[in-house]
Amino acid sequence: MNSQSFSFSRRDLWLLTVLTLSWGVNWPIMKIGVSEMEPMTFRMVCMSGGMPLLWLVVRSQGVSLKIPREHWREFGWLVLTNMLVWFILVMYGVKLLDSGRAAILGYTMPVWAAIFGIVVFRERPSPRLALGVVAAAIGVALLLAGEFSAITGSPLGTILMLVAAMVWGFGTHLMRRRRQPTSVLTITFWSQAIVLLVCSLLALLLERDHWRWPPSGVGWAAIIYNAVVIFGFSQAIWFRIASTLPPVASGLSVMLIPVTGLFSGMALLGETPRWQDWFALGSILVAMAAVLLPAGTLARLRAMR
Repeated sequence: MNSQSFSFSRRDLWLLTVLTLSWGVNWPIMKIGVSEMEPMTFRMVCMSGGMPLLWLVVRSQGVSLKIPREHWREFGWLVLTNMLVWFILVMYGVKLLDSGRAAILGYTMPVWAAIFGIVVFRERPSPRLALGVVAAAIGVALLLAGEFSAITGSPLGTILMLVAAMVWGFGTHLMRRRRQPTSVLTITFWSQAIVLLVCSLLALLLERDHWRWPPSGVGWAAIIYNAVVIFGFSQAIWFRIASTLPPVASGLSVMLIPVTGLFSGMALLGETPRWQDWFALGSILVAMAAVLLPAGTLARLRAMR
C-alpha cells in the first residue's frame, strides 16, 4: 500500500492551525494544572466541564450518538489507542518532566506511526512522506539534544511519554482504517465519556487523599481552558484530521505542536530559545511542507522562475 494519495482542504488547514495553537499552548497549561492538582483529578475536572459543551456541539450538528453493536469492539480499540492510554500517561509524564520536553517526546508519534505502517501494515511511504519523517526525526533530535541530561534524570517520565507516543501512533492507523460508518463527533463524544469514567475511578482510588480544593485563579484558568478548548473542540478536530490523512501524514501535519509547546513554555517561564530550537523549527517546517503542500508544487514554483 502506498501512502501517497490524500487531500487536505482549505478548511482542514484552518482546523490544523487551530489544533496546533490550542494543543501547543496547552502543554505548559497542563503543567500548571498538575502542579496544583493530581494528574487524574485534573483530567476528571476538565473533562467533566468539557463534556456538556461537546454534547451541545454533537446535537447542534444533528449527529446520532448511536454506535451499532457490531462496531463496539472496533470502537473499544479506537478509544484505547487514540485517547485512553495517551490521556493517562501524558498527565503523569508532564508532571515528571518540563512541559516542553514532554511535548517533544509525545510528538515522536509520526516516527512510530511510520514504523508501524511499514512493519505491521506493509505500507510503502511515498518519497514525500519519507522526507517528512526524516525531517521530523531530525527536528525532534535537535530539540532533545539540549535536554538529554535533564530527561535522563527523569527516566519514568521519559518512558511514559514514549509509550504514549507509540500507542497513539498505532491508534492513528486504526482510526484511518476503521470500518464503522460512525460519525467522528460520535466517536469523540463516547471516547471522552469512557476516558472520563476511567480517570474518575483512578482519581478516586489513587488521589482522593491528596485532593486540595479550590484551586488558585491560575489553576481555574487551566481547568477552563482544557474544558472548553481541548475537550470541547480540539479532540474532535484531531479525529477529523486523523480520518482525512494517512496515519504518518496526520502525525507529521501536527508537528508544529511540540514547537508551539516548547516556545510557549519558554514564554511562560522566561527561558531563552537556543540555536537547536531554531534549527529544529526549520526541520519541522520541512516535514510539514512535505506533507501539506500539494503534489507538484515545487515543480510549478521552478517553472515560474
